[in-house]
Amino acid sequence: MERRPRIPVFLLLPLPLLLGPAWHAAAQRCPQTCVCDNSRRHVSCRHQNLSEVPSAIPELTQRLDLRGNALKVIPPAAFQDLPYLTHLDLRLCQVERVAEGAFRGLGRLLLLNLASNRLSALPQEALAGLGSLRRLELERNVLEELRPGTFGALGALATLNLAHNALVYLPAMAFQGLLRTRWLQLSHNALSVLAPDALAGLPALRRLSLHHNELQALPGPALSQARGLARLELGHNPFTYAGEEDGLALPGLRVLALDHGALQALEPRAFARCPRLHTLDLRGNQLDTLLPLQGPGQLRRLWLQGNPLWCGCQARPLLEWLARARVRSDGACGQPRRLRGEGPGHAAALGPALPWRRGRGGGRGAGDPRAPRGPAGAPGPGDGAAQPCPRACACVAESRHSGCGRRGLRAVPRGFPNDTRLLDLRHNHFPSVPRAAFPGLGQLVSLHLQHCGIVELGAGALAGLGSLLYLYLSDNQLSGLSAAALHGAPRLGYLYLERNRFVQVPGPALRVLPGLFSLHLQDNAVDRLAPGDLAGVQALRWLYLSGNRIAQVSPGALGPARELEKLHLDRNQLREVPTGALAGLPGLRELRLSGNPLRALRDGAFQPVGRSLQHLFLNSSGLEQISPGAFLGLRPQLRSLHLQKNQLQALPALPGLSQLELLDLSGNPFRCDCQLLPLHRRASPRGPLAGDPQLLSAQPHDLPRLPPGPSRAALGAGVLPAPTTLPGEPACMGLGWTPLSYEPGA
Repeated sequence: MERRPRIPVFLLLPLPLLLGPAWHAAAQRCPQTCVCDNSRRHVSCRHQNLSEVPSAIPELTQRLDLRGNALKVIPPAAFQDLPYLTHLDLRLCQVERVAEGAFRGLGRLLLLNLASNRLSALPQEALAGLGSLRRLELERNVLEELRPGTFGALGALATLNLAHNALVYLPAMAFQGLLRTRWLQLSHNALSVLAPDALAGLPALRRLSLHHNELQALPGPALSQARGLARLELGHNPFTYAGEEDGLALPGLRVLALDHGALQALEPRAFARCPRLHTLDLRGNQLDTLLPLQGPGQLRRLWLQGNPLWCGCQARPLLEWLARARVRSDGACGQPRRLRGEGPGHAAALGPALPWRRGRGGGRGAGDPRAPRGPAGAPGPGDGAAQPCPRACACVAESRHSGCGRRGLRAVPRGFPNDTRLLDLRHNHFPSVPRAAFPGLGQLVSLHLQHCGIVELGAGALAGLGSLLYLYLSDNQLSGLSAAALHGAPRLGYLYLERNRFVQVPGPALRVLPGLFSLHLQDNAVDRLAPGDLAGVQALRWLYLSGNRIAQVSPGALGPARELEKLHLDRNQLREVPTGALAGLPGLRELRLSGNPLRALRDGAFQPVGRSLQHLFLNSSGLEQISPGAFLGLRPQLRSLHLQKNQLQALPALPGLSQLELLDLSGNPFRCDCQLLPLHRRASPRGPLAGDPQLLSAQPHDLPRLPPGPSRAALGAGVLPAPTTLPGEPACMGLGWTPLSYEPGA
């Protein structure tokens, strides 16, 4: 008798029945102001103006997005009913205070994002209970100090981001307990002093970002505490000298960035105790002479572009060393005039015909910017004499910093040490600064006068400040500035005038500053730029005019400014791109026009700067229409184009922009028809730009997680309401994509 085969029977039950009634009840809970994706355990309550954390969030939630609300205070145990959370996003929530124990119970949390809030301090126990946290984002707050022990409970933390805050000082053991932290971001603060043990207790640290701060000297002892560092970023700081005596000892350091600072001299043994140094970035400093470096035997890249190198006979030892050590380098001659722009190697080929430049020699002599240059007979810093210091002020001999901040002073005090390099007088009350207000401070490099209620800077106020590079006059009540006020500071390179009462650019005053590099006039009341406003400011590289009332920029108002690289005109009242005013700016790399009521872009709007422009910001500008030739003239050098948060329904073709790395189109009501076909072809791996970063897709109802790989989409919050396939449009059918933005290597 034939035996029938047994057929297995599987009973398929709904998942909620398998998991029981408790799971089913939790899955049904969802606050009215939120969107709950129970299959992925994600809850989003973005931009709902919530003043407290919603109740009834499913207990099994793993990712909670609360960005863009008005929480202001995070109370104790605010998330105690969500023990499975792994990702918590609290960006842009106006948070001013985090109570002690606010995150207790979140033992599984991996990412906490508190960026772009209003935190000025963190209590010691604010982060207690986050023993599994791997990443903490605190950038773009107003933190002024860090208390030792604040991060003591974060033993698993790998990345700590404190960029864009108001930190001035790092105390000893500031990061105690961060045993696994590999990347510490401290850029874009106002750090001028690091305690010698500030970085102690960071055994796993591999990358430290300190660029865009106010360091007046290389803080070698503090940095050497982080002996495992492989990458150190110190660019955009105002120190003028680096030498072996700075004490930088990092045996594992591979990359050191000292770019775009104020370096005038580099001693040959400055990095002798960094034997594995591979890449040294010195771009954009003030080095005219550089001797062969001793010690870093593995150095293979030395970047010198943007320094005023003197291609005389004294450059020959450097060139011979570069060839002998097989070090790749760049740079161009700054002097003599007949060799300007040539590579140093070309100059060396001219041999004995090159002129010998007398002046700077080796060692710590007259050419050393840190050598004492006080009045004749005055005691130097090494003479053992007691250093003077005004009452109510603090003067630190080791760092040459003096400070009288927040002391209620009504007049500028006198009697500071003659070798003072940084003077901090912030948050006092000086309605006027009189003539010769800073006697004997010929070595002063950085002067801080923010928040002092200054109405007038008197004639000769800066007399005798021949070494001054940085002048901070932000957050005062200045409505004008005279040329006589700035006489006496001929080397001034960075002038900060933001948040004052200027109604026009103080052009005549700026003309007495031949070396002015960066001008900050944000958030004033300037309403127009007239021809000649910036005439004579030939060395200007960065111009910040954001947040004014500028409705007109006349041709000739900005140029000729052949060195200008950054121009920020965002948050003004411009109704059209000031194309005529862009003529005469052949080196412009970054142009910000965001937040202006532009509405439309006409043909050739950016043609005068097309050869040099790399970054163009047009987001939040009310753009409804872009002419087909609006981007005509832009060359392949353009790297990023920001068009997010406009009213665009279509986008013209972008021919020739083969090096575009970031195209942000999020937050636009695009219509997905044939007008977007060129953009789709551009983003397709089968299109004419195959190999370029792709513009990945997202379904209108759901933005998926970004896949891993060398390039991925940077998807915005906006989605496209229009259909993805159009009957009767065969050439467009089957696109099935939502163009938002793309970015390589994100």
